[in-house]
Amino acid sequence: MSAIKKTTTLSLCILCLLSTISFGQPQRKLIEVQVAPTKPDWTYTLGERADFEVRILKNGQLVPNAEIKYGIGYEKMPAEIEGTTNLSKGNTILKGIKATKAGFVRCKVSVEYDGKTYQDWGTAGFEPDKIKPTVQMPSDFDQFWNDAKKELSKLPIDAVVTLVPGQCTADINVYHVSLQNVKAPYAWRGNSRFYGMLSVPKKPGKYPAILGVPGAGIRPYNRDDRAAQGMIVFKIGIHGIPVNMPAENYQALGVGALSGYQVFNIGDKDKFYYKRVYLGCVRAIDFIYSLPEFDGKNLGVTGGSQGGALSIVTAGLDNRVSYLAAYYPALSDLTGYENGRAGGWPHISSSKTPQIHPDWQKTVGYYDVVNFAKKLTAIGWYSWGYNDNVCPPTSMHAAYNSISAPKELNKYLEAEHWTFPEQSKKGSDWLIQNLKK
Repeated sequence: MSAIKKTTTLSLCILCLLSTISFGQPQRKLIEVQVAPTKPDWTYTLGERADFEVRILKNGQLVPNAEIKYGIGYEKMPAEIEGTTNLSKGNTILKGIKATKAGFVRCKVSVEYDGKTYQDWGTAGFEPDKIKPTVQMPSDFDQFWNDAKKELSKLPIDAVVTLVPGQCTADINVYHVSLQNVKAPYAWRGNSRFYGMLSVPKKPGKYPAILGVPGAGIRPYNRDDRAAQGMIVFKIGIHGIPVNMPAENYQALGVGALSGYQVFNIGDKDKFYYKRVYLGCVRAIDFIYSLPEFDGKNLGVTGGSQGGALSIVTAGLDNRVSYLAAYYPALSDLTGYENGRAGGWPHISSSKTPQIHPDWQKTVGYYDVVNFAKKLTAIGWYSWGYNDNVCPPTSMHAAYNSISAPKELNKYLEAEHWTFPEQSKKGSDWLIQNLKK
């Protein structure tokens, strides 16, 4: 790795390994509440009624005389039907509603057992391919980002690359990386830095590369074993802090200085927190292109939730991205709530943000995933479930339906804000196979 600074240091052991896409996994409970639309594909046409099958289970058996509460309505909106009923046999079919607009109808069910409440939900899609975004495209969107990238290009990358011996293997070298990024709006001097963990095959050669972009939160990063498959993998943090500190440092920042970072300076498009983040992703691509091990053309980006958003944003900003694999993208159609339907994470108008920053809607048009989706040229693989309660499927379909580039949507209907192992493997395999073509 020539043309970049190298130092060698002993690294502290990280307490746990975290992947770029922080996938949680479903957890079994003593009492299972199962709710599902009665149609196998969970998808309906407008005018159809979506009914929901409900089952209450313990030890795999139906629980007789379970007393349930339920509510049915558009996701994240007030229920249009509410009630209670006794399931004499432990199961029933609840009559739903006929949707009059493209979107998603959710049935939430709860039951009390031994003083504890258990709940779950099922979600029916109504012509989701017809969902249109509500967020507006600013007239100077392209100019805004072209100017920002131009300013970034004036700054040297100034990469500091530090070998992390404790994470290297017989096949992979691992480095902690620091890059020069744009000046942070809240900094009184100097330029901000962008940090990540780089995994590179030890065997000499030219390799395709993956940029791993993170889900929400503050955490350390470590080796990525996909490098053993002949890939350069650069996993980045977004907060301008090193990604190899002790875990307790990130926990302290998460409840302290960086708590609520998603809306920092949201009243000003030039100072909004994500401006430095989005440009940092472009800077990460600059760094990948500087690596002598990179093959110079095959670059993919991938992540989930906030990382799903950053995958689309990065590819929309930078046409050097060839492929992207995005799982349940956040930051999509953020103005949905202002138009009577679910909006994307971080659910800005369901917080106090509109009162604190009355001009927030003017800002988010420059940052909403929908508007970057419209700019995509990269081939994309996308995946999410209808039951996601963090990134509502209405918001994600608003972004997906805005994409004109080659795309495929892989639905795992029951998934909430997590992935099945088979789902994450399928996306990873798709990305690697395409990058190696």
